[in-house]
Amino acid sequence: MESTKVLDAKGLACPMPIVKTKKSIQELNSGEVLEVHATDKGAKSDIAAWVKSGGHELLQDTEEDGVLKFWIKKA
Repeated sequence: MESTKVLDAKGLACPMPIVKTKKSIQELNSGEVLEVHATDKGAKSDIAAWVKSGGHELLQDTEEDGVLKFWIKKA
């Protein structure tokens, strides 16, 4: 999937993946896609909830070799 920016949040514990995701998405324009990589299992529910509360769109989420990947379209 095409992304505007990739955020590496691997190895970070909650709440840092969300903190960094929030900061990174502020740097994007509406409609652009942020790709987030995280290893904290709690990130799956945290990011999904944060995306919904912020009005953004979670386009896709996958897991490869213990790395959670999220594609978030900025509102």
